[in-house]
Amino acid sequence: MRRPARPSARTARPLTSQARAARPLTTAPSTARPLTARPLTARPFTVRAVAAVAAVGTVAAGLAVRAGADGAFAKYAGSALYTVLLCALLALCAPRARPLVVASTALGLSWAVEFGQLTGVPAELSAHSTAARLVLGSTFNAPDLFWYAVGAAVAWSVHAGARRLAASSATP
Repeated sequence: MRRPARPSARTARPLTSQARAARPLTTAPSTARPLTARPLTARPFTVRAVAAVAAVGTVAAGLAVRAGADGAFAKYAGSALYTVLLCALLALCAPRARPLVVASTALGLSWAVEFGQLTGVPAELSAHSTAARLVLGSTFNAPDLFWYAVGAAVAWSVHAGARRLAASSATP
């Protein structure tokens, strides 16, 4: 006696919603929230506009600190603001990115630039260009690594707080 042929994976029809509901579960459903499932709190255009204003404000704050203060305060405030500016620019480029991703990426870029100063390439470029001196610096300074982290933490807290505020005002 011949058995009836089983449908292959290509010819099998998908289960209907009733058939899926009637089928017993083989594993317990996951209660963990998937990493990609997150509510959008604001439209990308709005986030970009806020990030652009934050970037301009950060540059203005950096110039004000540079013009009005000197010494250690000006140096380390500039280091922290450097990372805050990177956070604003990253949020401008990737408006749906999570605040922690934005802050950690900006921190990593800041540290990469600082460690790059150990090579001497930024010093050579800084000798020829003011823009390179402002963006890349010229000499390695270990305390800057800490102040970059402070700037990333401040930017993360502001970004996360703004996102929470937008989410709470968007829900009725």
